[in-house]
Amino acid sequence: MKRYCLALDLVNDPDLIKEYEVMHEQVWPEIQDSITSAGIDAMEIYRYGNRLFMIMEVNGKFSFEKKGAMDASNEKVQEWEKLMWKYQQAIPGSKPGEKWVMMDKIFELKA
Repeated sequence: MKRYCLALDLVNDPDLIKEYEVMHEQVWPEIQDSITSAGIDAMEIYRYGNRLFMIMEVNGKFSFEKKGAMDASNEKVQEWEKLMWKYQQAIPGSKPGEKWVMMDKIFELKA
């Protein structure tokens, strides 16, 4: 199993941040299906202030290219992503239109 860690910023507005968290308490079933059918076995999102950190554990079926193609052809995913832009903003240093940005692992402790 492979793990990816990504970061994203939210619009720094406490009301919008609360709405975003509420939206993620009941993620649409179609969104959950799109995540698991792409080969993502586990996903967690953490927040500190307006910074988000996502951990994805994926299986051999997963690739970012495949997930992107699947999302582009899924109307419900496109609707969700458009809605999420109300809450999200590009992280400094990201490319135009880029949301989640891959983080580099710089340390690992193995016992």
